[in-house]
Amino acid sequence: MNRRFLPRLPRLVWLLGLVSFFNDLASEMVVPLVPLLLAGMGGSPALALGFIEGAAEALASLLKLWAGTHSDRRAGARKGLTVAGYALSNAVRPLIALTTHWSGILGVRLTDRVGKGLRSAPRDALIALAVDVNRRGAAFGLHRAFDNAGALAGALAAAAVLAWHHDDLRAAIWASVVPGVLCVLMILLAMREPTPAPTPAEARPAAAALAAPAPALKPYLALVAAFTLGKLPETFLLLRGYQLGMRPVALMLLWAVYSAAKAATAYAGGHYADRLGLRVWMRLAWLGTALGLLLLAAAGTPWALAGASVAFGALVGLSEGGERALVAEATRALAMGAGFGWYHLVTGLAAIPGGLLMGEVWTRLGAPYAFGLSALTVALCALAVAHLPRTAAGAVR
Repeated sequence: MNRRFLPRLPRLVWLLGLVSFFNDLASEMVVPLVPLLLAGMGGSPALALGFIEGAAEALASLLKLWAGTHSDRRAGARKGLTVAGYALSNAVRPLIALTTHWSGILGVRLTDRVGKGLRSAPRDALIALAVDVNRRGAAFGLHRAFDNAGALAGALAAAAVLAWHHDDLRAAIWASVVPGVLCVLMILLAMREPTPAPTPAEARPAAAALAAPAPALKPYLALVAAFTLGKLPETFLLLRGYQLGMRPVALMLLWAVYSAAKAATAYAGGHYADRLGLRVWMRLAWLGTALGLLLLAAAGTPWALAGASVAFGALVGLSEGGERALVAEATRALAMGAGFGWYHLVTGLAAIPGGLLMGEVWTRLGAPYAFGLSALTVALCALAVAHLPRTAAGAVR
C-alpha cells in the first residue's frame, strides 16, 4: 500500500523538490516579515502589501510566459533558465533588510520575482516531461510538499532568529543568506541530471506559442483567473495576526503551522487527483479552500486564527498538485514550457486587481468581510470546474 501511495519518481523530480525546499526556506525567512516591516513604516499597510505583492507577481508572470516559450525553442534552455532564476532571487532577496520605505521593498520584491519569472515555467515543464501522464499529479504534489516544507523550516528559522535577536526583523532577513546559498548549490547539482530526449516534433521551435495558449487550456485559464482574483493573498494571514496582537515570533510560528499543514497534504492531494480524476478532485479541493477561508473569517482571537490557519493550509495543499497537472494535461509536449508560462501569466496578472480589491475590502470593511468575499468567489470557481469542457480537463478522466 505504501508503494502505491509513494510511487517511484525520477531522481530529477526529487532534486528539484530539494531545490524548492531550500529556496522556500530562504524566502519564508523574508517574505512573511514584509507585512511587519510595512506596518512599522506607517501609512496603509494592507493597501501597500496588496500593491507590492500584486505588482511583483504580475512582473514574474510576464517573464514566465517568455521564459516558458523560450525554453521550448532552444535545447538546454529549461535548465539554464532554472539555474539563473534561482540564483538571482537568492542574491537579491536579503537586500530587503536595507530598505526604509515601501518603495524599497517594492524594488527588491520586483527583482526577486524576475528570478521566479525566469525559472518557474521551465522547471514545471521539466517536471511534467520527466514523468508519465498518469503520474503528474503525484510529481507536482511531491514538489509542492517540498516547497511547503521549506516554508515551514523558514518560518521556524525566522522565529528562532527573532527570539535570539529580540524581534529584530532585519537580522532574520540577513540570516536567509545561508539557505539561499544551499539552494544555488542544489540547483547546480540537479541540473547535472539528464532529461528525456525530445522527439523530432518536440525539438522544433514553437513559433506560434506566444500568439495564444493551447485551445484546450483556455477555459481552464479563465477559471484560474477568476480563482486568483478572488483568493486572498496568503500573507494577509500575518497581517490579520498582527491586528490581533500577535508578536513577530508568534507570527512566524503561525506561518510555520500553516506551511506544515500545506506540506502534509500536498503529495496526497496530487496522488488522489491522479486516481480520482482531475476535475472531480479539483472541485472538492477548491470547495475545501472556500471552507478554510470561512474559518479564517470567523477567527477573532490568536488561538482561533492559529487553528483556522492549520485547517486552511491543509485544504489548500490538497489542490496544488492537481492545479498544475491540469495545465500539463491540456498542453502538447512540444509547448509544455509555454503552457506553464500562460498559466503563471494569468495567475500573476489576476493577482494585481485581486490584491488591491482584497486590500480595499480589508481596509474599509475589515478582515472578516475580506475572507468571506474570498470564500464566496472560490466556492463559485469550484462549482464551475464541473462545466469545464472535456478537452480542458482531460479527455481520458
